Amino acid sequence: MKIKLLHLYPEAMSLYGEYANLTLLRRYLTWRGAEVEIQKVGCDEAPDFTGADLIYMGTGTERTQKAALGWLTPYKDALKEAAEGSLVLFTGNAMELLGASITDQKGTVYEGLGFGGFATVETDKRLPHDAIAKTGLFPEPVVGFMNKCSHTSGVETPIFEAMTMGMGNEKEGGPEGFRHGNVVGTHITGPVLVKNPAFLAWIAERILENRGETLPVPADKPDWLIHAEKAYQVTLEELSALANK
Repeated sequence: MKIKLLHLYPEAMSLYGEYANLTLLRRYLTWRGAEVEIQKVGCDEAPDFTGADLIYMGTGTERTQKAALGWLTPYKDALKEAAEGSLVLFTGNAMELLGASITDQKGTVYEGLGFGGFATVETDKRLPHDAIAKTGLFPEPVVGFMNKCSHTSGVETPIFEAMTMGMGNEKEGGPEGFRHGNVVGTHITGPVLVKNPAFLAWIAERILENRGETLPVPADKPDWLIHAEKAYQVTLEELSALANK
């Protein structure tokens, strides 16, 4: 089985080393028995979504976020068509591109990609913090980091039900992220798939589900996955202790 992971604008939108999300996803799917290709799309290239199993964009600065929106907007109809069968994952402030609009600190409004009707407004206050999120998609909480200076309102279908630690879309402790069909967005970085083996596995299963195929889970876990699971438990315990103080 050949799986294609499409990485949009990695040079501009990989502020927290988020290329590692796809590196680890490739490693995980290869362990499961797939042949995996990561295809990078540069800012001066027309993205070809044909055959992509996952379309990914990471986080950037406020400036490069607007640039990425400009690069991708001419292809938003093709992206929406691709999302009918391909998983789309945007992390960090790339999530904001999935909505109806982004308003910057000067009041300039940028039209979003329109996967959801939500709107983001940038503020003059940056809130860097650790994060713990609750989800009904799998038992384990999601841990990570956020560094946002915005509020996102009007998300009707968040991917995370509540934040045990950190800011949700609109308020501390509130719902976070966005999910509609095959389109998933979250402000949580870390990189988020590297820090969360359960989320990594969930993304992999959605890719396989869209293909109508399955892959066995080998009985023996590789060392890197064992270490990732141990690191997750340590992080969760430490952040939970801080959240409960």
